[in-house]
Amino acid sequence: MFKLVKGRATSLVQSLLTVLLITPLMASAKTALIETSLGNIEIELLEQQAPKTVANFLSYIESDRYSNSFMHRSVDGFIIQGGGYTYVDDTAFEVETFPAVENEFGVSNTRGTVAMAKLNNQPDSATSQWFINVGNNSGNLDNQNGGFTVFARVIGDGMAVVDAIDQLQRVNAGGPFTELPVIDFSGTGDLTTDNLVMTTVSEVLEQAPFVMNTGLNDAWYDPETDGQGFFITVFPDLGTVLLSWFTYDTELPPADAAANLGDAGHRWLVALGPVEGNRAVLEIDSPSGGLFDTPTEIEHMPDGTITLTFDNCNSGLIEYDIPSINQQGIVPIQRVANDNIELCEALRDDADTQINQSE
Repeated sequence: MFKLVKGRATSLVQSLLTVLLITPLMASAKTALIETSLGNIEIELLEQQAPKTVANFLSYIESDRYSNSFMHRSVDGFIIQGGGYTYVDDTAFEVETFPAVENEFGVSNTRGTVAMAKLNNQPDSATSQWFINVGNNSGNLDNQNGGFTVFARVIGDGMAVVDAIDQLQRVNAGGPFTELPVIDFSGTGDLTTDNLVMTTVSEVLEQAPFVMNTGLNDAWYDPETDGQGFFITVFPDLGTVLLSWFTYDTELPPADAAANLGDAGHRWLVALGPVEGNRAVLEIDSPSGGLFDTPTEIEHMPDGTITLTFDNCNSGLIEYDIPSINQQGIVPIQRVANDNIELCEALRDDADTQINQSE
């Protein structure tokens, strides 16, 4: 079904998988584009967090070693993986690799992050293969083999393409292709490029760094913790973000605990802070002493920080540190409804246009 030749991959004029480096117009993170047959996946490279790993990734792009590649592994709800093999003349070839790169684990393997694959029990063994986290794999991949180095994150609408690949049929084609995602394959006969997740090259317009705008003013949540959520309001004229977090206590209340309104374990946090581009570091305030619909003197207690990051109009990331309860963590968030996406994208595109005209 599938023939594998180990060794150097041959480069063709017409690339079937190309990762295109985009040089930003402003001093900001670089981005790369993976154009698959199911759509485009744009990723932001995290040079500050993983400089050696990003440089390694770019070396494969610049040497054209990802040309003719295909997604060779897909695990349902877990990851999709590429960068290891090319497909030429109905034969799979191993990508010729550079020396392994030093592990630089630091960013958590949450949904939409891109990390390097490596050998078991060898933290510094990553070469060409990379994977995209389909789910939140921080509890697993952050804590084994030295942690898997995240060097990029999917931006824009790329996760829709990732999810589409994740939902494809999988076949066991033998060798390293035991979980191969395929398109319209009957399960018998030889696989062709029409059956594999392969791509073509296209140009990408350079974009300005994402800046928080009023199109983000919405209700947000993490599907993994349904019943909790966030209200986020951006005040551009003030350069400020207000976040309200509706959540619960760290432990369930006693069975006999009662509340006149709602659940005894309900908690409400408020955070406020300045916007700096796509990021805001907010000071948490834990209000107490109030009564329902009654004028009372409220006690405000500072209690840690929330770092809010948006790279696109559809999803964001919350990193929290609450010393009073010794809790730190990362929460990937998405919109409850999509009504404000159009406004957010229009404001983003307007900012891009202004920067392009100034060049």
